[in-house]
Amino acid sequence: MVVSEHLTVLKVCLPRTLLWHREACTGIENIDEAITLLEQNNWDLVAAINGVIPQENGILQSEYGGETLQGPAYGPTSHPTASSSTPSSSSAFRHVVPSRQIVERQPRMLDFRVEYRDRNVDVVLEDSCTVGEIKHILENELQIPVSKMLLKGWKTGDVDDSTVLKTLHLPKNNSLYVLTPDLPPPSSSNSGALQESLNQNFMLIITHREVQREYNLNFSGSSTIQEVKRNVYDLTSIPVRHQLWEGWPPSATDDSMTLAASGLTYPCHRLTVGRRSSPAQTREQSEEQCTDVHMVSDSDGDDFEDATEFGVDDGEMFGMASSALRKSPMMPENAENEGDALLQFTAEFSSRYGDCHPVYFIGSLEAAFQEAFYGKARDRKLLAIYLHHDESVLTNVFCSQMLCAESIVSYLSQNFITWAWDMTKEANRARFLTMCTRHFGSVVAQTIRTQKTDQFPLFLIIMGKRSSNEVLNVIQGNTTVDELMMRLMAAMEIFSAQQQEDIKDEDEREARENVKREQDEAYRISLEADRAKREAQEREQAEQFRLEQIRKEQEEEREAIRLSLEQALPPEPKKESTESVSKLRIRTPSGEFFERRFLASSKLQVVFDFVASKGYPWGEFKLLGTFPRRDVTQLDPNKSLLEVKLYPQETLFLEAKE
Repeated sequence: MVVSEHLTVLKVCLPRTLLWHREACTGIENIDEAITLLEQNNWDLVAAINGVIPQENGILQSEYGGETLQGPAYGPTSHPTASSSTPSSSSAFRHVVPSRQIVERQPRMLDFRVEYRDRNVDVVLEDSCTVGEIKHILENELQIPVSKMLLKGWKTGDVDDSTVLKTLHLPKNNSLYVLTPDLPPPSSSNSGALQESLNQNFMLIITHREVQREYNLNFSGSSTIQEVKRNVYDLTSIPVRHQLWEGWPPSATDDSMTLAASGLTYPCHRLTVGRRSSPAQTREQSEEQCTDVHMVSDSDGDDFEDATEFGVDDGEMFGMASSALRKSPMMPENAENEGDALLQFTAEFSSRYGDCHPVYFIGSLEAAFQEAFYGKARDRKLLAIYLHHDESVLTNVFCSQMLCAESIVSYLSQNFITWAWDMTKEANRARFLTMCTRHFGSVVAQTIRTQKTDQFPLFLIIMGKRSSNEVLNVIQGNTTVDELMMRLMAAMEIFSAQQQEDIKDEDEREARENVKREQDEAYRISLEADRAKREAQEREQAEQFRLEQIRKEQEEEREAIRLSLEQALPPEPKKESTESVSKLRIRTPSGEFFERRFLASSKLQVVFDFVASKGYPWGEFKLLGTFPRRDVTQLDPNKSLLEVKLYPQETLFLEAKE
């Protein structure tokens, strides 16, 4: 709220202050005109007064910035009313003592901040300069021709190059911007093209002049010219400082420049290299052939010019890194254990080309097959076999720029099992060809055998099939990162299609095996149930047989007892017997009756024995009388029938005991 009030006060006071100087300073009598002028100068009172005061007036100085401004020379008595009524103006200006001489005007400096796309350029000029002079300064800073440049942002509208700055009544600080409608937009600008070139691969066809040999080398756009020269030293044994080049573009003026920025022809560019006999002769040839010969490398100082005079060989000085790289072989000759040979290969590869490289499988080729091809279908991978050869001119470039590229390393680790072998030594070469014949057949072995040294290194892509191992692709060393990636991806597409079929077949086979296992389990359970049932039946039958045997034994025993009792019974008395005879009629539980005569003097036990001889032992049955109802088996068996009142006749019935 306070800030707003202050702004309001300023907007009211500043126009009146500007009008206060109207007679001797500004000549402005209309307050609307004063407000318009202040708005054009961002409400900067000093800038507004400076923009409208006549040149023939005196000098007005600002107490705030110490800047000398053109204005009238007057004293306090010139405008007593103004000085007393507007104290704010006295704080903003220091009045100069009147003088008859017109003080010479000091040059006024203007600050310009010019914006062009993503750049800002600060320009400081006197107000006596023209707009064209600003453009010439910007031409040097922005590398834009004046004819292609439109300078915008003037508050007075468009101006031409001959316009003097002081006629525009500009404030001290100004903001302008540059438009270039005739130049390509930022999306297709040189920086974008350069960035795109950094990601491209250049094929350099380099001819070695002395031996008339041609090398095809692939380099990324981010590689430097110095790296190219060092690689050429590895191939030609010509030290960098003795290399004489033809074919470099005129813009390639520094060995630290990248190939993308050097102006090489994409995708192929031809160069010629030779050896110069002496530094002086090389300089003469460079002067005579300035249009074709460029950049004899200045990376080697003059201190090394006469190195051979001190017994130091060029190769020792400038090829030190290369000779150090090849100090140890990649793989020992006639190694007994393939795993130990691969360990040395991995360690030597890391020492030469860095730690960013494919993860090589440590083990025999058969073990690599087992790891890649013989797991579950979902876990299988392609097998990549890298065949190294130290004598090939392509090896260093292929390993450092392609095989060790992060994209290649990442893709190989995700989708491949990578196995390596060194073909430099003849014994190792013969050993691999033997393995190749055994696993891939004689055709593949013959193909590798006929490869020349300069065609190495080789990259074999192997896919495992049901009955054999198929070589999908043989990639030679003269390739690029993009081409290598495309061929790896093409092999992966073939493998993925085959893998999907294998996964489908494996799932179907597992489903069939699961069904078979379930059926076998159900059959086993059924057999177990049948066997248990059969065993239960057998046990039951055995128990029944045992009980039957017991029953038979009991019956036989009972029958034997019955027969013995029947034989021991006294003979039945005849009807005509003169002795007292008791006639007993006995009813069985089944309703049958049997009768017998007994002597009245016979004991009751004889009756029990008779009933037992009929199959009703008195231990199991009781013999009951009718009138009165009584249990005869409870009576004394030694008493006679007469004594127990079973005389002369009686009807009894048998009842099983509880």
